[in-house]
Amino acid sequence: PNWLRVTRLGEQHGGVIQRQQELETLAAEIDSLQAREQALDSELSACQEAQRQEQQRELQAATRQHAEHSATLSAHRARVEQINARRERLNSDLAEAREQFRHEQEAIAEARQLLAAAIERMEADSRQREALLSVRDETRSTLDAARQKARHDKDAAHQAAMRHQSLQTQLEAMRAAIERTNSQVAQLRARRETLAGSLDETDAPLDDLKLELEQQLELRLRSEGELSAARQAVAEVDHLLREKEQQRAAIEHRAESVRNELERHRIAGQTLQVQRENILKQLVANGHDVEQVLQELPEEADEAEWQRSLERVANRIARLGPINLAAIDEYTQQSERKSYLDLQNEDLETALETLQSAIRKIDKETRNRFRDTFDRVNNGLQELFPRVFGGGSAYLEMTGEDLLDTGISIMARPPGKKNSTIHLLSGGEKALTAIALVFSIFQLNPAPFCMLDEVDAPLDDANVARYARMVKEMSETVQFIYITHNKISMELAEQLMGVTMHEPGVSRLVSVDVEEAAELAAS
Repeated sequence: PNWLRVTRLGEQHGGVIQRQQELETLAAEIDSLQAREQALDSELSACQEAQRQEQQRELQAATRQHAEHSATLSAHRARVEQINARRERLNSDLAEAREQFRHEQEAIAEARQLLAAAIERMEADSRQREALLSVRDETRSTLDAARQKARHDKDAAHQAAMRHQSLQTQLEAMRAAIERTNSQVAQLRARRETLAGSLDETDAPLDDLKLELEQQLELRLRSEGELSAARQAVAEVDHLLREKEQQRAAIEHRAESVRNELERHRIAGQTLQVQRENILKQLVANGHDVEQVLQELPEEADEAEWQRSLERVANRIARLGPINLAAIDEYTQQSERKSYLDLQNEDLETALETLQSAIRKIDKETRNRFRDTFDRVNNGLQELFPRVFGGGSAYLEMTGEDLLDTGISIMARPPGKKNSTIHLLSGGEKALTAIALVFSIFQLNPAPFCMLDEVDAPLDDANVARYARMVKEMSETVQFIYITHNKISMELAEQLMGVTMHEPGVSRLVSVDVEEAAELAAS
């Protein structure tokens, strides 16, 4: 502060010291004040920095909120535009429907007029039909009578044609008979004339000819008697020749039998001679004495029985096959191999039993897991289906009793419809049912990614909104990649990727971060 202290003359010396102290005190106060000022400045700077940062955060929050509000506003505007476009479409459809209704009313009025005219024509046609029916009955009666008369006339004409043909045949036969009769008459006339001329010429020597004829007849009778006797003699000779021929044939047959028997005995003798020589050679080759062997033979020895015994032994030897000198070594090897194979077989049987036991355990575990998974997916479907459709119910049903081979059918009942299989639903209902099923599976075992390709294409706006909410809820555990052309689905995306054609024939991929785009639009 601006002040001045005036001292008395007696206090001048003390006043200087006091002023010096005051100056030092003031200097210390000034330093303290300056230090405090610096501290206050630092505090003020810190406060200003904190306030600035707080204001910056508030600004960022406001900017983010503004971006969100802008995005929401854009979405609302797009929604409004969609609603307006839909309202325009509905108005247009309404106008078209009204116009169509007016045309239909006009068509109905015209149809009523046409119906009245048609009824009048139908009544006239009915009266005309009754008249025509009566005319038809009369015509039918006349036609039946004409047909009956035509059939009668046809039968009469046929009978007349048959009689004409028969008479024609008889006429031709009579004409042929007349011609033959005329020809015979002409021949007889010519023969008569010839005979008449012959009679005139042969009347004189007729007696001589009769006598000569009697002589010739007697000669003929004698000749016929001699011919009969000669024929009888020839027959007796033929009979005798046949008997002799039969005797000769029998003798030749007996001679042939004797020759065959002799030939058979000769061959048997040669065979026995060959066998004897072979036996002797074998005895000599084996070092046996023939006389000694003959003496040692028993009296009741039967060659046939011995031959059969030899044949049996030969057959047994033949069945044994060729002699294998290495059979003992081979037997040892095969025994060792059999032991090895037996061990292998036991190991395989043990492994097979282990595998069968493992398969039974796996089948049991598979059935249990399948039943558990089926029940959990079925519960998820029953929970999600009403949320996707806004009502209704759905459940999974097994088509078979064996859990390892059974199929699964989806029974769905959208709101306002009867319970049926998925095959009887419309395209949009099938898509929503499939979405509910897929999401129930993802709830059970979520995958890192899920790709949906235009799933919302057959859906209307209300169903698209429910589908989008489901995707938003599931996006906390699953990252969705979906392809869509629907604006409602696009509004919920965090990243947008599109294909553009900036230049003709050149496609480019464009990626947009929705949050960054909103912040950029807000700034």
